[in-house]
Amino acid sequence: MQQEALVKEGMRGKTAAQFKQGSPFSQLWETNREVFQRDKLALFGLIIFAFFALVAILAPQIAPNDPFTPLKNADGDWISNTLPYWLAEPGEDEAEGFTNTFVLGTTNIGRDIFSQLIYGARSALLVGFSAAIAVAIIGTVVGLLAGFYGGWVDVVLMRAADVAFGIPFIPFIIVISAFFDPSIWNVVLAMSVLLWRDSSRVIRSQVLVIKEQAFVSAAKVSGASGLRIIFLHIAPSILPLSFLYGTLAIGWAILTEASVSFLGFSDPETISWGFMLQDAFNSLALSRRAFYWIVPPGICIMLTVMAGFFIGRGYEEVLFPRLRRT
Repeated sequence: MQQEALVKEGMRGKTAAQFKQGSPFSQLWETNREVFQRDKLALFGLIIFAFFALVAILAPQIAPNDPFTPLKNADGDWISNTLPYWLAEPGEDEAEGFTNTFVLGTTNIGRDIFSQLIYGARSALLVGFSAAIAVAIIGTVVGLLAGFYGGWVDVVLMRAADVAFGIPFIPFIIVISAFFDPSIWNVVLAMSVLLWRDSSRVIRSQVLVIKEQAFVSAAKVSGASGLRIIFLHIAPSILPLSFLYGTLAIGWAILTEASVSFLGFSDPETISWGFMLQDAFNSLALSRRAFYWIVPPGICIMLTVMAGFFIGRGYEEVLFPRLRRT
């Protein structure tokens, strides 16, 4: 409710020209440019996402080994629980029949931890961006329809949002995993079903203000249909707000996928940072002080979640100037 009040207060007194300036893409470009010019942390978050996206794309070239294949020494035994080369004793690897070139060592069954870390970026960004797109689209469409049409349409959609608020998120994913095969797409499905609720309510509040503007009234007088007014005249004004909730959803999706994987409800055939933490936990890596196995995926999860928060915070300060630090 505070977000809805903030939107109404921020939009009050704006003219139609301020709501509609150029094409939707030009408005979104201008907002993005202002966000990253004003807020250095938002720019830092963008750089983090760009870095991990580049790592995910070039994973086959960067990773020295297959993340699933157990590595073996000259005798055919697994190279298990090997320290990183920069922590191992000189000559220890040669005595065991292999050359230690592992940046982060190996797991208890001889898998290369560094290769798993690289390939984990693919799962994280795939889940993050897929969930963000789904949440942004559903929340935007629901908010537009509820705010513009009002009446029974508004009542039905907002009561559906209330129901979504009442469903616990993590248990809901666990239930989905019980009905479907374990998959990273369960997280995307759960977020699509539940997390549109926040963006839809805020976007609805903004639509209630925008639809009273003169350019919307002019479109109605000219005979434009309701859907044409919604998606051609009103939607461009709320695209930056949709983008805001999309960036926040990226971090939530990555963190949720890591949580579900750690609990053991993810696809065992998909490498992710959460899967790495679960594998390390089950292998008693913490008791063996194998921090080189535990810390890197934790740092990657932390950085991507922080990146989404930084970008989202930058958007908030542009969309809601009253939040700006003095």
